Amino acid sequence: MMNLSQVRRIVVKVGTSTLTYPTGRLNIRGIERLVRCIADLHNRGCEMILVSSGAIGVGASKLRLTERPKTLRMKQAAAAVGQCELMHVYDKIFAEYGIHTAQILLTTEDTEHENRRRNVHNTFDALMETRALPIVNENDTVAVEEIEFGDNDQLAAVVARVAQADLLIIFTDMDGLYDDNPRENPEARLIPVVHEITDELRAIAGGAGTANGTGGMATKLGAAALCMDANIPMFVVNGAKPEILYELTEGRLAGTLFLPPEAAGNK
Repeated sequence: MMNLSQVRRIVVKVGTSTLTYPTGRLNIRGIERLVRCIADLHNRGCEMILVSSGAIGVGASKLRLTERPKTLRMKQAAAAVGQCELMHVYDKIFAEYGIHTAQILLTTEDTEHENRRRNVHNTFDALMETRALPIVNENDTVAVEEIEFGDNDQLAAVVARVAQADLLIIFTDMDGLYDDNPRENPEARLIPVVHEITDELRAIAGGAGTANGTGGMATKLGAAALCMDANIPMFVVNGAKPEILYELTEGRLAGTLFLPPEAAGNK
């Protein structure tokens, strides 16, 4: 098993279900707990990158829309409003711990073209050198399609690859990947370690997990495939317990670990 206590550059992805209540309003207590844990690891010397969903959901709430927007133009409008609110909250809370934040909004073109991908990588490196903490989201307001990356799980995996991270941790509203849907089958069992993304695993995964989110376990398998291809381990853990970050960075297992064979053999 790899030595997780040795990882340095860590990407943490947090989803809409973790950041907001079902009303679409921000879960301030949850965000404060998350920020405190990330800030603590930052102070320990870890290079932390936060990939945050929630802009569209938060924006829709601020605009007093009765449901999540369905048209592209309204999603972009909600994202523009919600992104301001998210960054305001993040910047304010991280500042309480003396940490400067940096906003990075990406499109697929930024990571698919070699020169632009190199520029993004250099930006991450420069921010790490200055001890600033990057907060990343998809640039929804200029996206030409409703979803470019597929969702922010895939975005997080792309960021982990471009930033050459040592580990990706995805927070969700479940404890990890199960062998069946635990909401429907109380006998479903947590899968602690995955070494290969198989057709059987893809069949187990379902659709979007919540009304306000776009992800689900299927998108996390897609993110895991991208990470494993780049030899980057990835965890899926419960976002209701942000303190689990301490366990993971101290080498203890939780949730589901997607462990590339090379990572397992070289550590």
